Amino acid sequence: MPKTITIKSENFISNLPISWQQQLSQAVSDPDQLLDILNIKPDQFPLFSEANQQFSLKVPHAYINKIQKSNARDPLLLQIMTQSQEMLPSENFHTDPVGDLNANKTPGLLHKYNGRVLLITTGACAVHCRYCFRRHFPYQQQQAGREQWSQAINYIQHDKSIKEVILSGGDPLVLSDKKLDDLVTQLENIPHITRLRIHSRLPVVLPDRITDKLVNTLSSSRFNVCLVIHANHANEITDNEVNALDKLKQAGIHLLNQAVLLKDINHHIDDQVNLSETLFNAGVLPYYLHLLDPVQGAAHFDVKLNDALCLMTQMQNKLPGFLVPRLVREIAGETSKTPANEL
Repeated sequence: MPKTITIKSENFISNLPISWQQQLSQAVSDPDQLLDILNIKPDQFPLFSEANQQFSLKVPHAYINKIQKSNARDPLLLQIMTQSQEMLPSENFHTDPVGDLNANKTPGLLHKYNGRVLLITTGACAVHCRYCFRRHFPYQQQQAGREQWSQAINYIQHDKSIKEVILSGGDPLVLSDKKLDDLVTQLENIPHITRLRIHSRLPVVLPDRITDKLVNTLSSSRFNVCLVIHANHANEITDNEVNALDKLKQAGIHLLNQAVLLKDINHHIDDQVNLSETLFNAGVLPYYLHLLDPVQGAAHFDVKLNDALCLMTQMQNKLPGFLVPRLVREIAGETSKTPANEL
C-alpha cells in the first residue's frame, strides 16, 4: 500500500495516499516553489534561476519533508538547491570527469573495469543532485533503452569474463517494476553473469519505490543481488527509509552505501560518524566515501585531499573498522577506484 504523504503547493494540501509514480510526477521543479515551501527567502540563493537553466531542480516532496524549514544551510537542501556557484568557471573541472564516454562500448553500456559492466538504464532520476558527475552526460545518445538492450545483451553474452552487471543511470529504480523485471530476466539468460548490482538514490529520496513487486523481482532472481544506496547525511534516513530498507534486507538483498564527501554538507567528523551509525542501524554497510568527481558546476562542494585524509583518521579513531567507508577517487582511465591515501 502506498503511504500517505503531505503534498503542499500554492493551490492545495493533500494527505491522500498516492503511489511512488504519482509522487515522482509531483516532484518540485521550480526553485521559487521549493523556497516558499521551506519558508526561505530567495535572496539566500542569489542567481539560482540562472543555475537552474543549466541543470534543473527536481526534488520529490518525500525528500522535502526531511529538510528543516527556514534553514538555508540545511545539509539536505544544499544537495539539491540550485546555486550561483554552479555557474563559476573552475579549473580542472570537466563535463565528463570520470571518463564515461571513452568506456562506452554500445549505447548505454560502459565497460571500465575487469569482470563487470555498467548499464545506463535511463537518464531520469527522482532528484537532481547538484554534485552529480553525470549532470552533463548525453543521455539521449547513451542510455540503454529497451530498443538498445539487445546490443548491450549481445555484448555481455560474447564476453565471458563479465561476471557482474551494474544497473545505473540516471536512476534505474525510476524504471517501472515490469521494465526492471524484463531486464533482469534477459540478464538471467546469460550463464556467466552471477551478480547484479543496482545503484540508486530512490531508497533515500522516495522510499515508497521499494514495492513488494520490486522486492520479489530481486529476491527471486538467481543472481546474488546488491543494492548500493547513495546516502550522504544521516538526516536522509528516517523511519520511512528504514522500513523500506528492512524489506530489502529481509528479502536477502545485500545493502551497501556509497556517499560523496561534500563541503558544508558532510565534511565534519560528527556528520560522518552519525551517517555510518545510522546506516548500520538501518542494515546498510558503509562501503565507499567518494572524493568529489571534478564535474563542471560542482567545485563549491570540493573538500581538499589533506582535509579528507584527516577526516578519515578521525573516523578510524571513533568508529569500528567495519563502519569506516573506503575513501576513494574515481580517475578516468584507471582500472579501479583509487584509494585516497595513494593519491
